[in-house]
Amino acid sequence: MKPQATAEQAVERLRTALKEAGVVLPSLRVDLVTGIYGDPNALIDLGRCNVAVASRLADVVAGQGDEE
Repeated sequence: MKPQATAEQAVERLRTALKEAGVVLPSLRVDLVTGIYGDPNALIDLGRCNVAVASRLADVVAGQGDEE
């Protein structure tokens, strides 16, 4: 796995991977507070999601993403 050059690139890579797995985290972004310190100190804010999205994300992480 290749490290990302910037926090924004990491967010976009994660957003793309999640979308391909059928998961959308609408609040996914670089954390506003830690982001001001720049990379590599910035944290990624995954935000909040509903129960259906949390369940889908759990399936994907558990490796069951393609079993629908």
